[in-house]
Amino acid sequence: MVRTKAATGDTITIKKYANRRLYNTASSSYITLEDLAKMVRENVEFQVLDAKTGDDITHQILTQIIMDEEASGGQQMLPVSFLRQLIGMYGNSMQAMMPSYLEASMANFRDNQTKIREAFDKGLSATPFAAIHETNMAMMRAAADVFLPGLAKAKDKPAATAAKPAGDNRDELAALREQMAAMQKKLDELGK
Repeated sequence: MVRTKAATGDTITIKKYANRRLYNTASSSYITLEDLAKMVRENVEFQVLDAKTGDDITHQILTQIIMDEEASGGQQMLPVSFLRQLIGMYGNSMQAMMPSYLEASMANFRDNQTKIREAFDKGLSATPFAAIHETNMAMMRAAADVFLPGLAKAKDKPAATAAKPAGDNRDELAALREQMAAMQKKLDELGK
């Protein structure tokens, strides 16, 4: 597939026909779901429209790409427990909050991806991992403040802000290092 973009920043229109064929209007050619997946990886903006109705079906097509990737026989990215929890959120009172929370979580992961790789390369030194952990914890606290507003008032009380003894922090850090070492070992084994 040839990478196409009508002009910098423009969104490419992809039309999906009843025969399931996808047509790239920028390159005037038929493409596949694999081509769309490649466009996503290359940060090419596109919108998929139903050729007959004109409805935007981009969400459905992206979901189909994920399903195809998960079923392709390679390493699955979405754990069953995550999928169960995600399905459980449909119809839940928090369903409306999930899209923005998931987007923020993914943006945070992307922003910290370099730091995570460096941490693995350096044998998981505490500094980068600690920064990533603090960022994630801040996001979780912010989400908790939104979901459980009473919790924010309780944490402002002096009793709730008592510092942990230094020994507890060292024990937690040692446990985290052990877990990360185990994860690194599994990653090394998968890479062989």
